[in-house]
Amino acid sequence: MRKLDWYIIRKFLGSFFASIALIIIIVIVFDISEKVDKFIEKDAPFRSIVFDYYVNFIPYFINMFSSLFIFISVIFFTTRMAQNTEILPVLCSGISYRRLMVPYIICAVFIGTLNLVLANFVIPDVNKARIEFERTYVKNPYHNTHSNIHLQYDSTTYYYVESFDNSNDMGHRFSREVIEGNRLVSKINAQNIRYDSARNVWKLIDYSERVLTPEGETFTKGSYKEMELPVHPIDFAADFVKVDEMNYRELNQLIQQEKLRGGELVSVYRFERLQRFLHPLLAIILTLMGFSLSSAKTRNGMGKNLAVGIALAFTFILFLQMSQAFAVSAVMPVWAAAFLPIFLYGIVTVFLIRFAQK
Repeated sequence: MRKLDWYIIRKFLGSFFASIALIIIIVIVFDISEKVDKFIEKDAPFRSIVFDYYVNFIPYFINMFSSLFIFISVIFFTTRMAQNTEILPVLCSGISYRRLMVPYIICAVFIGTLNLVLANFVIPDVNKARIEFERTYVKNPYHNTHSNIHLQYDSTTYYYVESFDNSNDMGHRFSREVIEGNRLVSKINAQNIRYDSARNVWKLIDYSERVLTPEGETFTKGSYKEMELPVHPIDFAADFVKVDEMNYRELNQLIQQEKLRGGELVSVYRFERLQRFLHPLLAIILTLMGFSLSSAKTRNGMGKNLAVGIALAFTFILFLQMSQAFAVSAVMPVWAAAFLPIFLYGIVTVFLIRFAQK
């Protein structure tokens, strides 16, 4: 049985990586034809196109579509094994249907764990270069359109800007309040504030500062002042925060910060964090679903198995996307919304295995 296990593992992994490689080549060719005009228009360096964009695009693409290609790979090579009468003799020799699923599960766990590591620790770092390239040479520059931006940095410090222009890192009508308990400790107001990225300081223009102590109150006013503040321009441009660029540690920090701010995106970030850890479960469910659909020899060959399988896989992936809306709209808890598609399609998979032709 050990030889059979290795045979199935080689078939599984070979089909998976071959299909991924083929699709990546096709996608890159189409992507180049679509974006070549912008590359030329904005004088994108060839080295940046290759290494900053397309080399970093590959792991991002693999992680995004790996679940679908796991399913297609299982359907493809298992159907071929069944049509070549390779599975039937194994079952007739006394090896159980469940035992035959073991190498499939091993491969699913391996690929799912690989995706988990990629999603949490590798892809966020490579995405930074890819997304920065897109901002520079592909997409139009981002402009922050938010107004009346409130930011709670910690339990006592509150920031506010009426508007913030991310193109020059400049804010209009700025204030910082420090409140301990119910008592105002200090407050700074400024007509304008600008970030000096070279020196990592904020420049306050037309400012006033009030400090309250048990002994009394001090008030200062001036036309210009430099301060080191623990916030950065990106903190005032919420849409500029990309979770695709954040590893597990950075995403946790963002969630804690958003909770402190009372932001509306906490559920989105928590759902994203949870989804990154569901890759092994997704891989196992899609693998077993594909195996149960394609392990029996049929007259229709691969066509029917692929049609039914892809329909199930796409509805599964669509349901995964819809579940995020349930979490964000507070229809159900984040963990329940994340696990609901897995639970339902897990039942479908058990049903398919139970009634699969053996």
